[in-house]
This record gives sequence, C-alpha cells and structure tokens, in this order.
Amino acid sequence: MTITMDDSKITTLEQIQAVLNGPPGIAFKGLRSDELYRWIHTVLKRFGYFTLPRKSKGLVLSYLRRLSGFSRAQVTRLIARDLHDGVIALKPGRRNRFPSTYTAADKELLAQTDNAHERLSGPATRKILQRQFTLFGDIRFQRLSKISSAHIYNLRASRLYRRCALTVAKTKSVNVSIGIRRKPEPNVRPGFIRVDTVHQGDLNGKKGVYHINMVDEVLQWEIVVCVENISETFLLPALTTALDAFPFKILGFHSDNGGEFINAVIAKLLNKLLIEQTKSRSCRTNDNALVEGKNAGVIRKHMGHWHIPQKHAPTINAFYQDHFNPYLNFHRPCGFATVTVDLKGRRRKSYKTYQTPYERLKSIPGAHAFLRAGTTFQILDVIASRLTDNEAAARMQNARDKIFKTIAWAWAPAHTKKPEGG
Repeated sequence: MTITMDDSKITTLEQIQAVLNGPPGIAFKGLRSDELYRWIHTVLKRFGYFTLPRKSKGLVLSYLRRLSGFSRAQVTRLIARDLHDGVIALKPGRRNRFPSTYTAADKELLAQTDNAHERLSGPATRKILQRQFTLFGDIRFQRLSKISSAHIYNLRASRLYRRCALTVAKTKSVNVSIGIRRKPEPNVRPGFIRVDTVHQGDLNGKKGVYHINMVDEVLQWEIVVCVENISETFLLPALTTALDAFPFKILGFHSDNGGEFINAVIAKLLNKLLIEQTKSRSCRTNDNALVEGKNAGVIRKHMGHWHIPQKHAPTINAFYQDHFNPYLNFHRPCGFATVTVDLKGRRRKSYKTYQTPYERLKSIPGAHAFLRAGTTFQILDVIASRLTDNEAAARMQNARDKIFKTIAWAWAPAHTKKPEGG
C-alpha cells in the first residue's frame, strides 16, 4: 500500500503552525532527493518566502525541515540555491580523478593490436605500438606510442577493451654417442640454434602433425616447419629447408636427447654443413629452455592443442613459410635479458629491451659478417618494411583462420556439408 502525502491545502502560516504543533512523526518518507527539491521549491513559491518577514521565514523553514527530514544547514543551502537560480536542481556528483589521456579509440586500437598478435606481454606490445607510429607513420598510434608497459594492463582491464577484444608426445630416450653433451656458447654470435618438436595431438589412435621449432639463441630468430611425421623421410628435407631459411650462417645445432634429432642421418647432414651438434645434459632442465618456452608462447598460442590430421602438414608448412615466419622475425618483438652481477656473484636478469629479431640482428656490431652469401640488409629491409606490424599480424591470422576452417570442414559430418555448387 502506498500513502501519498499532499500539503497543497496548507496555504497559511496558521496552518503551518498547526502542523508544527502536531505529532512529530509527520514527514515525507521514501521520496527521492529530486522530488523533495521540487516540493521545497513549490512551498517557497506558495508562501512567497523571500517577501516574508523574518519571523514568518523561520516558521516556513521549520516546516520544511519537519516534513523533508533535512538539516537546518541543508535547507538553508537549498533556499539560497532557489533564490540564486530560481530552481532547486540536483548537482552532478563531483569526484576527483586524473584526466583521461587515452581515448576510446586508443583502447580499440590496443584491442585490435592484441587481437592481431595474440596478446603479447606489456613491453612487447609497447614496442609494437611505438613501431606503428615511429617506423610505419600511423598517426592513430601517436598517443599509444608513449604509453608505459604497466598502463597497457590498465587499459586492458577497461570495459571497452574487453568488449572489443577476441598433447605433446613423449620424447624417446636413446643411448647413442651422437652430439656433444654441453650447453652451446655463442658469445654474442648468431647462428647457434635450439631445436625441438611439438606434436599436434592424437585422436582415436591417429597421430597429428609435427611442428619443428628452431630458435637462434642470440637473436631469437625463429623458423617453424610442419611435417607429417618425424621419420627420416619427412624430417631430413624439412630440416634442410629450415636451415636454409635463416639469413645468417648456422654454426651450432642444439636439441634434447630425443631420437628424432640424435641419429646418424641428422648427424651426417650437420657434418656436411659444418654445423656442430650438441645435446642437453642430464639434470640440466634449462639447457633447451629457450625453444621450449617458444613452443608454448608461439606455436601453442597460435596453433592450439587440438588434433590436426597429418594430411594438412603441407598446407600448414606453406603458411609458415609465407606468413608465420616473416611475422615472427620482422614484426613480433621479443624480450632480451640484461644480466647484472652483484657483489656476491649472483646473476640477475631484467627484461627492459624489446626488439624484433631482425632489429636485434642489425644492432650487433659487424652483423653483415654473419649473413649468408647473397643476403644483404638491403634485401631484408625490403621485407621488414613491406607491411606494418599490425598488417603482417592480420594477414597471418587470416591465412591461419582459412586453414582452420578447411580442417573444420574436413572433420564436419557428411550430413552438415552442402553439396558442391549449392
């Protein structure tokens, strides 16, 4: 039941005095502030408050306090506002806050960049935003090019950003005296690569494709190839192609102790190319940690964990050569550690430098001496500047999505497929 109080019949000061002399419980309850403000304005206008003598004003003031429940100070402020503005309106709440530097368009750009690059770390994303403005001249990224790594995560937590944003096989141990058990020592020289395999799951006893991941230790230059199986028939030509894809000379080849790389066929290939072969030491889990981290942060991030039939390996390998590998090496920044040693001899790593592998290659003094015959920085510069970072990421994603749609269509039940030409 709703009880509505109407005081429009109270038009004289004597009636106000009678209300004040009545029981003290009479008051408006459950009304919003704006409704009470309109009622106070109506009472002031009905009694001509501003023309009343002082004693009569006090009577009306007490009446307003009794029925509204407001304090004397608040009623006085509302009366003064009515005198000054001719109306009593709600004032918007005022909250102290920092001025907004980044607009809604900036948050949408950040979301687009993260969608394209599969949401990299803050420092790596910051590097891309800087390159989009300074290197590729995209003026939309002018404000974002100055953002800090920490504030990127603040923008990612915003509602607008969130609205815009979208089984590995066991390694077989072998006891073969091939390769040297030691950690490679590149001494700031490119050409010492780490190698590992990533299996794309089993399904109903059928093996999926295999990804061969090769990462240079100094530059983090990464070449990925895809094969149907890790037998010699498929692995040997894939490794030959992958080694030729590096723009610099290969000096070292390091893997774990899996039989796919520690065998006579691979050893013969590496000996022919004058590449030293090393393998991980026992109980040294960090010996091949660089490429294993790339397995999760790059291949699994972009290709997922689900089963991909082996027949799609040539299509995926073509995608790697045409889109994925150029994106990784020319447009995706990587973190490079700065190692400091304290007075107690403890080594500490901090990641303040973020560069693409190609930028890292060019920053090495005398880097041209490490390039393969027939490869120059002029040729590589053309590849690096052909697309912006975001354009390269978008093309890579589009090509990858087409492959995934093809795989999904191949696995779809027969009754769900449309007839040809339909």
